[in-house]
Amino acid sequence: MIYLKTEGEIDLIKESAQILGKAHAEVALWVKPGVTTGKLDAVAEEYIRDYGGVPSFKGFNKFPASLCISVNEVVVHGIPGSYSLKEGDIISIDCGVKLNGYHSDSAYTYPVGEVSKEVRNLLSTTKKSLYQGIDQASDGLRMGDVGYAIQSYVEERGYTVVRELVGHGVGRDLHEGPEVPNYGKRGKGIRLKEGMVLAIEPMINLGSKTVMQERDGWTIRTTDRKPSAHFEHTVVVRKGKAEILTTFEYIEKVTANTSLMVEV
Repeated sequence: MIYLKTEGEIDLIKESAQILGKAHAEVALWVKPGVTTGKLDAVAEEYIRDYGGVPSFKGFNKFPASLCISVNEVVVHGIPGSYSLKEGDIISIDCGVKLNGYHSDSAYTYPVGEVSKEVRNLLSTTKKSLYQGIDQASDGLRMGDVGYAIQSYVEERGYTVVRELVGHGVGRDLHEGPEVPNYGKRGKGIRLKEGMVLAIEPMINLGSKTVMQERDGWTIRTTDRKPSAHFEHTVVVRKGKAEILTTFEYIEKVTANTSLMVEV
């Protein structure tokens, strides 16, 4: 089902998104060599609960953690644990918050210390592609316009788009209709309507687009083990221009002038 949100519901999602954005920034302060992914997860959960929210991911289809933490060739759904970050890693941190009955969802990929120019360009291109897609999320356009904008932007620069994983609607449920692919054809797909709330989340690979699932039933990684990047915003479709409900503002404040910063 696709639910169009009222302005009151959108305001509740925005409130959730503020806690989410600040939780991301709190975690970003800990992203450095030697810190375990389990520690990052604990920081996020404590912050979210301290401010009255609930981690959306924890327990979702029995997922065991508050964050999906995906390192290097892991695309999404990595499970936090004992792995210690290393200089040169990249780490995608995907988080959701439920507050007052409504979810918000966003993701950001960080370079840990110094990474190669090739990998930094992957992060920058993926982040830019997110905004290319958001620019097409307006009333009257089609879902294929969103996917085409992302796909064409990254493929022109030599990267590939994961096909098996897509964005989604967000609201009372973490995952609602419609699906939001990061590839598509202009003018195709469902017509976008004002009030649709969507999680747009490009998952872009340095190498092949093909992926596989690990035996834990969650972790998705590239088959060629080349790096993958992931950025995500929750947005609402508007007439003229989509409104971004989640925020990277707090992340960018704490990462400014550091190696963690990903330029757009």
